[in-house]
Amino acid sequence: MWPQHVYTTAEELVEYFLTHQATDSDIQAVEVQLGRFPRGMVAVGARCVCGQPLTTVTRPLIDGKIPFPTTFYLTHPGATKAISHVEAAGRLAELTEQLTSDDVLAAGYMKAHESYLAVRHELAVRLGDSEEHIEGITAGGMPERVKCLHAVLAQTLAMGPGVNPVGDLILSEIREEFDPNVCRCSR
Repeated sequence: MWPQHVYTTAEELVEYFLTHQATDSDIQAVEVQLGRFPRGMVAVGARCVCGQPLTTVTRPLIDGKIPFPTTFYLTHPGATKAISHVEAAGRLAELTEQLTSDDVLAAGYMKAHESYLAVRHELAVRLGDSEEHIEGITAGGMPERVKCLHAVLAQTLAMGPGVNPVGDLILSEIREEFDPNVCRCSR
């Protein structure tokens, strides 16, 4: 069940991703999910219990020249639909406001930002990718605001519970519509 992997360091997580790289069928499945080829895809970051990709792990430098800060990318149609509903309901502004008033949430979100950077840096080192154009930038608006819940949930799914408190919170809010431990895939 979710999460499929447990890690304690960025090095361990990247090692897991690099020893479980995306297969041709993974890439094809994500291409169907996104409606386009997933450039720079290194691995599947998390899977549905049926095996379908939920998120991808993308290299920091696509095609050797395009900086790409979004290491974890949400691909599963059910997850993206559920998150879109939450965003349309105004949760981005609410969560950003909550970050200014909840010191524990803000500290956890900062730690999630740092964890994201550590994983991307290790991925860059292992793949020989430059980070100079994306240094210090993560995804989802971290660490100051909540700008994209798709990116936040992708990190939560790929890195596991307890890493991003905003992702954990949102995942609990969408469980009726999307749950990584319940297959709702339409094949």
